[in-house]
Amino acid sequence: MTTAESAAPLLRILIVDDHAVVRAGLHALIDGEPDMEVVGEAAGGVESVRLAAELRPDVVLMDLRLDEKSGGIDGTEATARLAAESPASSVVVLTSHSNQNDVVRAVEAGARGYVLKAGPPEELFRAVRAAAHGGLTLSPEAAHLLARQVGAGAQPLLSARELQVLRLLAEGLTNRAIAKALFLTEATVKSHLVRIYRKLGTDSRAATVAEAHRRALIELD
Repeated sequence: MTTAESAAPLLRILIVDDHAVVRAGLHALIDGEPDMEVVGEAAGGVESVRLAAELRPDVVLMDLRLDEKSGGIDGTEATARLAAESPASSVVVLTSHSNQNDVVRAVEAGARGYVLKAGPPEELFRAVRAAAHGGLTLSPEAAHLLARQVGAGAQPLLSARELQVLRLLAEGLTNRAIAKALFLTEATVKSHLVRIYRKLGTDSRAATVAEAHRRALIELD
């Protein structure tokens, strides 16, 4: 390493994940890289937006499937807010899931990278370094899904809010519980469900969850 390289400032990373064990693992992994340092951790989307404004990281590692209950926001919405409020901080999505809707929405929200947690660490490091310098890096799986979406020329099937409702529906929540979790009225939730049923061609909650899973719109535990 040259003197100039050794004097280069470290890339400042903010980790966002609602699982403490995952955050700890990523923290240790990143701190092992000579050109990176973790400057903060957030367990939720709202907290990530606040910390990014305060800490001004170069890159935010964002999990998409953040807990949206109790008034939280998911990773896609947090990414969009970061792009608007902290544009100097690039977002790299790091998630366990790879489906077409998630990839498209993350990129549309302003993410500069999309990497799977199951991928090799080197893929994550490349994405972080590229994002810090304005580049865009997608895992091979994500790139394939995005290319297929662009080739089809179609818009994502469900809106971001419809996906939120769908995920809570898949968890078995009632309309009232979904409304409370997302700070909506029950009438609004019912309207979203009507549109979801129509788009998926289903007529019941169980059939809707099954069809959404078949189309890789949601993951079932």
